[in-house]
Amino acid sequence: MENQKDTALLVMDVQSATVAMLQQHAEAYLKTMSEAIKKARAKNIPVIYVVIGFRPGFPEISPNSPMFARIKSNPAMKFDAAEAMKVHPSVAPIDGDVTVIKKRVSAFAGSDLEIVLRSMGIKHIVLSGIATSGVVLSTLREASDKDYISTILSDCCMDMDEEVHRVLTSKVFPRQATVTTSAEWAN
Repeated sequence: MENQKDTALLVMDVQSATVAMLQQHAEAYLKTMSEAIKKARAKNIPVIYVVIGFRPGFPEISPNSPMFARIKSNPAMKFDAAEAMKVHPSVAPIDGDVTVIKKRVSAFAGSDLEIVLRSMGIKHIVLSGIATSGVVLSTLREASDKDYISTILSDCCMDMDEEVHRVLTSKVFPRQATVTTSAEWAN
């Protein structure tokens, strides 16, 4: 945990609904994530939560977006925007934590994340979240283009496809970030 003054931990898309998709892996994942958050707070590293959120009626969702259009077009989904934004209680924000609301896959897309990071003097972001092939990949790519130093906590990232997670964390991410475990990062 070098240069702690300019470092922030991003906890991305760890809402209760997303965690429920992890099924049997959820408990272990949340325990690891919780420990990483505690260690960050103990070292005075800001924890920034990133969640997805939309206005009533979903005006931000384009019919051209296959990933999100089904929310808007399928009334049977009964998507509750307020409920969907709730971070899982075992890793929930506390007073002083910042929550950023994004509109697409990347934590930067449609959010004020970059303004928050700049205002806090953050140059090094530590990425964690669900899914490795979604928010983590998209955020890393955009962060790299914006010249942020990035670290990926491989055990604080999870994907529905374990092989995709492995390939991303072992072959793709190392090209743009330091990939480590939460235990190694916390030392």
